[in-house]
Amino acid sequence: MNTSTVVSRPSRLTRVIASLEYLAPAWFALVMGWCGLSQAWLRATDVFGDTALSLGLVAAVFAQLIFALLCLACIVRLSAHPNAVAADMHHPVRHAFMATLPVSILLLASLGVNLFWGTSRALDTALTFVWCVGSVLEIAATAWVVGRWLSPSGSGLQWATFTPVFFIPVVGNVLAPLAGVSIGLESWATAQFGLGLLLWPVLLTLLFVRLAQAGPLPARMAPTWFITLVPPSMGGLSLLQLDAPLALVWLMWGVAFFFFLLMLTQLTTIREQPFGLAHWGMSFPMAAFTSLTLRMSHAPHGAWLHIPAILLLAVTSLLILGLTLNTWRGLRHGHLLVPEK
Repeated sequence: MNTSTVVSRPSRLTRVIASLEYLAPAWFALVMGWCGLSQAWLRATDVFGDTALSLGLVAAVFAQLIFALLCLACIVRLSAHPNAVAADMHHPVRHAFMATLPVSILLLASLGVNLFWGTSRALDTALTFVWCVGSVLEIAATAWVVGRWLSPSGSGLQWATFTPVFFIPVVGNVLAPLAGVSIGLESWATAQFGLGLLLWPVLLTLLFVRLAQAGPLPARMAPTWFITLVPPSMGGLSLLQLDAPLALVWLMWGVAFFFFLLMLTQLTTIREQPFGLAHWGMSFPMAAFTSLTLRMSHAPHGAWLHIPAILLLAVTSLLILGLTLNTWRGLRHGHLLVPEK
């Protein structure tokens, strides 16, 4: 009996390492989703008090745990399956997901600043360092992704493979002021925010041209439409952090609300698809829109948003909990870490 146990352990470990070949960088969308949920609950403290603070802290800790596990798994993957990593970097769609790592770092740093800034000088220094690492990596990822589109080697921008996934590098740039202002790097954060504002309308235009040229997205990619919610939602929150005129923030909320209504038309298609990692494309965008709506519900003339904001918070919480449960089931039954169909 002991012998069989000893034999089974290496076999199980071997299977786990083998399955990591299919651990695409898009898995960091889980971290983004839980960071977004934490941010949303932290912005609900005016309504739910310490309960919201506690739930926001729990979500932040869970996001940090997922991030640590994914980083460890990626290190093992890089060692055991270097060709798979290289294939992701050269894939016409998956390469854009490389930006989810620096975005996750920026989001975790922002949560740390929101929760613990000013408690100790050593912690402030650590949070500033982490934020700077995420900021530099995000700009590098953005330049790398856009640089691929300019490549004359045949790996440039192709209409058939252009999806809302390419908004991900923009996301990290527009959220820079969330923590950058608090840690004293407002000028750098504002400059990075400007980069996001430059690329957002460009990518939006390209996306609609892609629809005209190549037709609708594949049905399995329908959840990624929610990513279009992120630039206006996070842009609005960043403008608030930069003390921009409130009219500009309402403008951003209006754009985000339009895309939210547009996304509702995709729900039937999304429900018809078997669960996959693409469904996590709904998580952070919904959390970002919820956070902006909660914040604007306390702005002058924004009281009418109180009930919609609370409903959005409930829906977003249930969505992310449901996605997490389905992900756990998918991992247990071996449905997720498999070759892409």
